[in-house]
Amino acid sequence: MLRFAPSPTGDMHIGNLRVAVLNYIYSQKTHQPLTIRIEDTDKARNIEGKDREILEILALFGITYDQLMYQSDNLKRHQAMALQLLHLKRAFNCFCDETTLDAKREDAINTKQPYRYDGACENLSDEVTIDNPRPFTVRIKKPIAAIEFTDIIKGNRHFEPDDIDSFIILREDKHPTYNFACAVDDMLSDISIVIRGEDHMSNTPKQIAIRQALGYMKEIQYAHLPIILGDNGKKMSKRDNASSVKWLLSEGYLPSALINYLVLLGNNTPKEIFTVHEAIEFFELDKISKSPAKFDIDKLRFINREHLKMIDDLELSRYVGFADSDIGKVCKIYLEEASTTKELKAKIGAIFASKTACGDYSEMVEHIRHALVHAPHLESFKALQSYVSEQTGLKGKDFFKSIRLLLTGAEHGPELGVLYPLLKNYLMEIIK
Repeated sequence: MLRFAPSPTGDMHIGNLRVAVLNYIYSQKTHQPLTIRIEDTDKARNIEGKDREILEILALFGITYDQLMYQSDNLKRHQAMALQLLHLKRAFNCFCDETTLDAKREDAINTKQPYRYDGACENLSDEVTIDNPRPFTVRIKKPIAAIEFTDIIKGNRHFEPDDIDSFIILREDKHPTYNFACAVDDMLSDISIVIRGEDHMSNTPKQIAIRQALGYMKEIQYAHLPIILGDNGKKMSKRDNASSVKWLLSEGYLPSALINYLVLLGNNTPKEIFTVHEAIEFFELDKISKSPAKFDIDKLRFINREHLKMIDDLELSRYVGFADSDIGKVCKIYLEEASTTKELKAKIGAIFASKTACGDYSEMVEHIRHALVHAPHLESFKALQSYVSEQTGLKGKDFFKSIRLLLTGAEHGPELGVLYPLLKNYLMEIIK
């Protein structure tokens, strides 16, 4: 069993999508079920409707799953597991308030020491605990021995007990912290492998410690994906447009191309351009580089263009508002200078837009327009050229500049002899 566990606290970013894509591909390759777990226990940060948006994006990318669950539905189980740890003396009630804890953290900073919980409440007597009227959190006792595991991508990892510490598992409002809810849910769902970003690496020993304290000894495998770097060489932030999946889609990047790029990112693949079905066949987690991968928008543009070329002509025409394979063929001609559906739509839009301002060629464009309004059906561009030259007397540069402006709305572009046969049925609409 695998799981993708997004939080409904903001827009999906490219790192989240990468995790979703690789979980889906690996689940398909290994024939294991995939669970989508909406981690919605942080009520203060949840954004209304973001869970539905996440599911819609997954559907758009063809990411199917076997189970959908909301983490908040497991609240009673989280609390029951915390109570079990208290009974086993593997957790304790902590009455330290934030002011006290902040002061201790400040002392650690001043002495240049890593902050660790000092165990102030760990050995309180039952009488003191029961009679204490102050609000409390629940902390798990730090493990006695080091936690070790072998990450599929990163290799062997070792964490000393002090690295893990006695951390909070239930807040004062008796809702679970991230690590506790995550560990319990992975256990309850019988998760076998966790694929996620390396920013979660420090959470992994804590989650292992929780499961061990609960007596759950099944080994869960981990694969922590290297971070994705932006143009500045630093981790991509939410402020980077390219980190937003919604932005990338709005700019005209295809889901199939984004999947291709994210699988390729920092990976050793047998080919550069591929479909998700091909990726399922060759994908191996241990082929992913340990090093950070740089997000290259130019590379993504190239991949997107190659995927646009692969689309059926009729289907491609729908991306620019038509249902005509000839318009799809025109789109593919324009892929010499466009890389996204947004750019293609602009190119096709210019063809069908009103050409009322053509600079130095305005008068000549009008002469050609007038001639074509009364023209017979002209099968080829050569026939159109002969007819217009005869009607207007325009030749050479004056003719070609003017006719290109009228037919395409641009001074430069693909060969008109190639474009015209595909556009001739729309001639009256184009020159309007």
